Amino acid sequence: MKKCVLLIALLTLSQLNLLRAQSLFSAPGTVCINQPVTLVPDSLALNAMSYYWGFCSGYLMNAPTGLNIGDSFSFHIPTNIDIVYDSGNYYGFAINSRTTEFLRLNYGSSLNNIPTVTNFGNLTNGLPVNPTSLYIVRDTFSAHWFVFVCGGFEASTSTLGRIDFGSHLNNPAPNIANFGNYTGMLNYPTGLFVAQDLDGTWSGFLVNHVTGDLIHLDFSFNVSNTPLMFDYGNLANVITSPTDLAAIKDNGNWYLFITNEGVGSDIVRVDLGTGLFPSLTAIAGTAITDALNSPSFNSRILEPSSITLNRDCGNLYAYVTDSTTSQLIGITMSTVTGPYNAVDYNNVGLMNKPSSISSILRDKDDLYGFILNARDSSLTQVSFQQCHNSSIPSFTELNPPVYIYDSPGVYNVYLVINQGLPNMVVSCKTITVLPYPPIYMNNDTTLCEGDTIRLYATSNLADSIIWQSTYNIDTSYLYGDSVRVFPDYSFRYPVILYYSNGCIVDTAVNVNVSIVKADAGPDRWILDGATTTLGGPFTSTGNYLYNWSPFQYMSDSTVTNPVVKPPYDYTYYLTVTELNDTFRCQAKDTVVVQLDCGNVYLPNAFAPNSTSSLVNRYMLLNAEIVKLNTFQIFDRWGIEVFETTDPTQGWDGTFNGKPAPQDVYVWQVDAYCLSGKHFKRSGNVTLIR
Repeated sequence: MKKCVLLIALLTLSQLNLLRAQSLFSAPGTVCINQPVTLVPDSLALNAMSYYWGFCSGYLMNAPTGLNIGDSFSFHIPTNIDIVYDSGNYYGFAINSRTTEFLRLNYGSSLNNIPTVTNFGNLTNGLPVNPTSLYIVRDTFSAHWFVFVCGGFEASTSTLGRIDFGSHLNNPAPNIANFGNYTGMLNYPTGLFVAQDLDGTWSGFLVNHVTGDLIHLDFSFNVSNTPLMFDYGNLANVITSPTDLAAIKDNGNWYLFITNEGVGSDIVRVDLGTGLFPSLTAIAGTAITDALNSPSFNSRILEPSSITLNRDCGNLYAYVTDSTTSQLIGITMSTVTGPYNAVDYNNVGLMNKPSSISSILRDKDDLYGFILNARDSSLTQVSFQQCHNSSIPSFTELNPPVYIYDSPGVYNVYLVINQGLPNMVVSCKTITVLPYPPIYMNNDTTLCEGDTIRLYATSNLADSIIWQSTYNIDTSYLYGDSVRVFPDYSFRYPVILYYSNGCIVDTAVNVNVSIVKADAGPDRWILDGATTTLGGPFTSTGNYLYNWSPFQYMSDSTVTNPVVKPPYDYTYYLTVTELNDTFRCQAKDTVVVQLDCGNVYLPNAFAPNSTSSLVNRYMLLNAEIVKLNTFQIFDRWGIEVFETTDPTQGWDGTFNGKPAPQDVYVWQVDAYCLSGKHFKRSGNVTLIR
């Protein structure tokens, strides 16, 4: 038999039921994926010595996984196994029926470890021969650990024994007391259970495989006493060839569950009432197999070999192994008395004629149980491991941080305080995580700088909607399903939708602002006839289209920095267009180029013998001269060597048909600009030969 477990196996059944009713924290019952979850510790959790929060802990509601960890554990037709926690380590105990051996499995600090084995043999012939069942109990008064063992395949060899480990289960030399079969009531005993009742008395139960009789063990107020035995008989003849027995206390009443491999392959529930020593008239047995909500149950369970009862997060679960089909069946119960629902987990972890399943213990966020396989003497690990859907897996302080779940499902939140101490308390709650309700909203979008867009988020099931930002948004509609926004830069606009079931959807629309810069450069003055380069340093570069207009007097209208030579004052426009498959944002800028006609644009030297037409003639480069009164050039003695009134004519460096000598010459200009401005200027030029 396997005792019921509430997350940790250090406490007695009565303590477990007491602590199960205590709440250590409050949590929302329902949230949506990615919704922030806040857990609030209750006053009972304050000032504890230690804390352990598991936000995505293993949960018995989920399907188990199995792993066969081999046959190297000295098993020889093993019949029973159970596991417990003691002083920071996990221990398992198993018995070999064929060789009459008692084994201890040391898992160390984690049930996920491969255990080491101590084979105590038959404990100097004190161990019952052909042992069938064991049960582990701790007496908190004497602080001793005891393992009870029963065995024998017939009345003449059937006995009951008690192994005393003292204060720690790592004791290398435990003592054993064999009580024999001094009343003659034992006949192939199996399914052992021992516990202390609320009145302080110790009692136990087992069943005879041969007769189906239920046997009560009375230890009085000391579990170290030799027990008195009382035969309740075969209750209503519903117990047929029993293989195992498990017990649980729920809502103040005790219950036994018995597996029958005889006719009907039944599971029987025995109602004991409020105490562990009921009167014969008060006790009742009921077969529950027909009440199981599973059409395949009877075809899967042909010879049930073992059962374990477990409590997790306030719910009850039973697990049954079958030696013929090597199947594992889970039974969920809304209450101990039903209704029951069976789930077929098939062959978990290469079970091979399973003979026993242990209690299921919690190792922080993971739950483990172990199954003995009689046919190949191997060990199967059954686990309900933590999920990985919470943003934070665990925490070890009083106030846990806010976290989220990223997938829908039912998740188990587990808290233990003062772990391993006498005042240890555990609590757990389930949180149902729902998918997002139907929400219709903008996809993330892009707009051009300076544009406006309407964002919307609508859901028929939402109670209220709140937009969470006031940046460049029409605040008149923050509590509506749509708002108008006009960001100057890329911005995330959050919106929260509240639902009546507790779901809160915190989502957002990302508005990417495409910023295109056009920099035509500063307005400027240039000399009449001079050139200038347009464009400033802030124009966007990359995958953009550039267009200057008008394109006259310009070197290239499609580049960022064209060269221009306007004949008069000119305004140029630069348009920069972003090249994109879905949109084309634009920016525009202007630059004004003004000509300074009051100055003369003449070189300060020229070379008549040059083959370049740009330097072998000395002429006005001004473009805005509308009338040239005179353009004169004089040598150093004041003799005029060149004179013209045509602004397109220039001096070729000759005088009277002969090359003028290399020297410095003086020029004078008298002219009118296109604007009507009259000006006179003079200067000098060097003629180079």
